Parts: sequence; structure tokens; C-alpha cells
Amino acid sequence: MAYEEIAKIIVDGVGGRKNVKSVIHCTTRLRFKLDDEKKAKTDVLKNTDGIVTVVESGGQYQVVIGNKVADVYKTVLSELGMDEQEANSDVSSGNLLDRFVDLISGIFAPALGYMAATGMIKGLAALCLSLGWLSDKSGTYVILNALGDSFFYFLPILLGYTASLKFKVSPIMGMVLGATLVYPSIVAIAPATLAAAGTKPLFTLFTGTIFASPVYDTFLGIPVIMMNYTSSVIPIILAVWFASKVNKLTEKYIPESTKIFLVPFVNLLISIPVTLLVIGPISTWASNAVGAASITLIDFSPIVAGLVLGGLWQVLVMFGLHWGLIPIAILNMSQGGADPMLVLTFACSWAQIASVLAITMRTKNEKLKGLGISAFITGIFGITEPAIYGITLPRRKPFIISCIGGAIGGAIIGMFGSKGYQMGGMGVFALPSYISPQGGIGMPFWGTIIGAAVGFIVALVLTLMFGISKEDLVEEKTVVATPAGNMAVDINEVNTNDLSVIEDISSPLNGEIIPIEKVKDEVFASKAMGSGIAIQPTDGKLYAPADGKVEMIFPTGHAIGISTNNGAQIMVHLGMDTVQLDGKFFETHVKKYDEVKKGQLLIDFDLDEIKKAGYDMETPIVVTNTNDYQVVEPLKRSGAIKVGEEILELK
Repeated sequence: MAYEEIAKIIVDGVGGRKNVKSVIHCTTRLRFKLDDEKKAKTDVLKNTDGIVTVVESGGQYQVVIGNKVADVYKTVLSELGMDEQEANSDVSSGNLLDRFVDLISGIFAPALGYMAATGMIKGLAALCLSLGWLSDKSGTYVILNALGDSFFYFLPILLGYTASLKFKVSPIMGMVLGATLVYPSIVAIAPATLAAAGTKPLFTLFTGTIFASPVYDTFLGIPVIMMNYTSSVIPIILAVWFASKVNKLTEKYIPESTKIFLVPFVNLLISIPVTLLVIGPISTWASNAVGAASITLIDFSPIVAGLVLGGLWQVLVMFGLHWGLIPIAILNMSQGGADPMLVLTFACSWAQIASVLAITMRTKNEKLKGLGISAFITGIFGITEPAIYGITLPRRKPFIISCIGGAIGGAIIGMFGSKGYQMGGMGVFALPSYISPQGGIGMPFWGTIIGAAVGFIVALVLTLMFGISKEDLVEEKTVVATPAGNMAVDINEVNTNDLSVIEDISSPLNGEIIPIEKVKDEVFASKAMGSGIAIQPTDGKLYAPADGKVEMIFPTGHAIGISTNNGAQIMVHLGMDTVQLDGKFFETHVKKYDEVKKGQLLIDFDLDEIKKAGYDMETPIVVTNTNDYQVVEPLKRSGAIKVGEEILELK
């Protein structure tokens, strides 16, 4: 279809010129921000030749085009009557909820692995103490407990680092702010109670005290309301946000020759006093109120709370809304030593994999059976995305049944009064975090296991009874396209050993292989862009996978398309959503139409910095003209791979 014709369809399909706030493009997609997504004609666009699919995600309406997206983009701009500057002018980040979820996930995601690890270590120490294997005076226990406690005690320093990445200021600035909040002298002068300070309440309303915090010291004659900021969350996030605003002003007015030391000097001299005088006390009071409210709601009826949270948890995870509950759980632990909220979701992952197990047991589809076994194993360790997106959600009934199992399990956990004492791992690794360091293993702990077991059994039985579709009970024949046209061929009747190999594609990266079906991006995972493989790189160099010519290289350096000498069209997309880095951390060594040799260095990228910025570096390597072959077959589906090793066989 001519670009002009498809551009008209796209503009009409997104609701017309007046509905478009902005539009940009990445390697394969037009990314629209629309005034009203309800005006978009999604079904029409999905069924249009030249459009792969439509994805609505992250406040963007994404029209997936493929390799010709840059050419289509130009005609779309012409159809809209926009130039590139106008098309990129909108800088809004969605509604308040979208921005909040994006903020919290961006700050906590880099730290979650270590949060889980230290929580598991502390749970292990509590288990050893409860079983009498260690005493609380032994050096082994002291070291293990210190290792487990350190993350949460110094949480403001760690969040200062991750928040600074989100707010685009120096990570050292954020860490210094956090370190000041937990500095021993600051902690020491924060009395536990008002009476300990020997002062009167600062604020009173008629005869009642609003905030029972003492005025314990002064800064330049201004009263300072002291708080204990160890293990706190909100104060440091707001402090780094404020520092980012101060930083913009100092960068603007301080001379270039003195910026290296005067910018941090002025910023810290303003930000830290304002944090201790204003931001810290107000945010601490607000945090305490949120924590108290969550405890009150659960205390009102822990069974109902478990029923609701256990039933809705997987839905919250799908939309990313679960991130909003993580700070509340940390607040509960820092204030009362335990959190009764997140433990209510423990049964959810077990109910989810129970539905997967039921489908795996009954299906005659070998591909689905293999996917089910993999999803079940990963689900044991709390990673349920393959189960949700690959199996239960597309079939609807199993997903609903798993939510029912999670709800029943959550209600039982709530009935036993179970609690979490640290932010531990997921799935089976979360169990040590439910052991009380003081009370040891009691009925609340066993109640957690009982709730998970009941949720698992309920979901398994209901899925076996009502959740298996007729299609999954029929042996499915896989079809592939032939080079001669669009004739469907039963792959079960094709002996691939009798087909001649047209070309082998070698690995352009060092790393770990990921099946393309397990890539987080649904466009690549569904093979809408073509069959292939994905690699999680272990270093920052991309090499040519075969002899050929560069047909496309994105200005940001995050993606490249190569036409091999034997006719294969190979696209390599470095990471997920890395187009948003706008070329930062990428350096290209070739340009469009360059001839390249297998093993030639194409792109350098700073793997560590990209990961620190919060981007997943899963790298799909796909054959975009898959339909020109009878078989596009990965030679390995897991394990380590080195540059030059063959990864794809084209027949």
C-alpha cells in the first residue's frame, strides 16, 4: 500500500488531526499521544495491510508498522499538517495515577533484587534463631541480622540513589541527602516521645494535640522538628525531587568555570535544611497517617481485606498498580515492625500456577504443554508473567479462576493474622520473611502456608472442571508459510531434515539466550515482526550476524536492520523502549547502506548505565521476512551464547 494511502487510514484511525497531541516513532512503531483514545478505530487499524498491530501502553497509542516506519512517519506528519518540532511538543506523562506508578516503579525497581535478597537473609537468621540453631548473641547471627537489616536501616541512602536517576540529578547528590537523614547525630537527637524531649506540643487545636513531635533544636534560630528517618521512604523521595528543582536553578545561574563544586555546594546547603525543617516532618506525618490507615482497614476485617487484595492482586500487577502498595508495606514495617498487607497476596502466585498446571495436564497441544511446564516452574519462584500473559489471561476463565483461588487463600491468610517482617523474595522464597524474629514459627506462619495450599487446590480443581477450552483438548497442527506464497503447510508433515539450509545466522552478542516467545514486548513475543531469538547481553558490543548491507540504522543507535547477502532481512533491537534514551549510551560505527562483514563491530552501548537508567536489555533478533522461508528455527533456546556461534537456521 502506498505511504500516502496508509497515512490517511492511520490519521483517520487515531481520531483525526484534532485528536492527536503528539506523535513520535521508534524502530517499528508510531507512538501517538491522543486526547481521547476512545475515538481511535483500533479494529480498523489492526486489519489494515501494512499495519502489524496496535498496542495501548504507558499512555501511548502505538501503531506497529515495521521496518518502513520512518517513511510512514513522514507521510503521517504531512497528513497531520505537522512538522517534527510540533509533533514532539507534548511532554505530558499521562494522568496522575500513571505518573505516580511510573515514579514509584522507576525508584524501587532497581533496588528490588537486593531488597528481596536482604529480606531473605534476615528471614533465614530469624529461622535459625527460632529453631535454636543460633543464639542472638552469636557472631553468626549478628552478622546475618546486620546484613538483613542494613538495606532497610539505610534505605534513604539507597532510595536517594535510585530517585536521583529518576529525577535526573547526580546520584551522589541523592546519596548525600539520604546519608544526612540517617547520620548518627541526627538519629540520636530524635526523641522517641514528646515527654522525652521535655517540651510542649508545637501544634495544638483547641484542647487536642495534632502532631506529637517536639521542637528539639534550631537551625539558624528556626525550630527543627526532629524525626527518625531510618527505614523511611517518602522524605527522601521528596527531598531528591526538591533538590532536582534547586539543581536546575543553580545550573542556570552559576558560571561554568565553578559549576563542578558550587552547584553541589549551593544545592546541598539549600536542600538539606529545607528537608529537615519542612519536607521531612510533613512527609513523615503523612506517611504515618497512610500506614495507620492501612493497618486500621486490615484490623477492621482481615478476612475481607485478604479476600479483596488476594482477588485483585494479579489485576493490579497487570496494570502496574501494585507498585503503589510497596512503599506502604515498607512504612508498616518501619513503624510497627511488621506488615499485614502484602502477605495477603502470597496465595495468588500459587493459584495462578495451579490453573497453569491444570491446563498443562489436560491439553494435547505440545507447544502449550511445553509453555505450561516452563510457566509452572518459574511461578514456583513467584514469577507469574509467563503464566498470566502466555496461558491464563488469553483464555480468560483460567485467569478468573486463579483470582478466585487467590481471594480464598488471601482470606484464610487474613484469618490467621499472618504478617510479613521483611521485604523478602517471591514465591517459595518469600516464606522466611513471614517468620517473626521475636515470636518465631507460630500459627500465623502456618496460616500463610495453609492459605496458599487452599488457593492452589481451589484453582486447580475449578480449572480442571470449568477452565479447559475445547481447543486446548484438540491436538493443534502448526502452520508455516512457504516461499511460493501464502499457502499453509502442516509443519507436522514437513520433515525439516529433508529441507536444505539456505543460511545460518550467527549471534551478534555475548549473553544468555531467551526464546522469542518469552520476550516482554508482545509484538516481538507474538512473532508479528518475524521469527527469531532474543539475547540478554553480558557486554556492550553488537557485531554483524552475517555478511550483508545495513538497510536501516536508527539515529539513536538502539536498533539496526541488515540485509544479508543470501537475502535474509535481520533486525536487532537493543533493549526494550531504549528509544527513549534518545541515543544516550549508544555509539554507532556504521551507517545506512554500508557493506558489513560477519563479526564486524556495529554498535557500542554502555550496558551498565542503560540498566541503571531502568531499561531491560532483552534484545530480539528477528528475521522480518520470515514468510520467505519454510522454517526459521533457533538452534539453541537457552543457555550462554558467544559472538559468532550460530543461533538461527533458515530453510
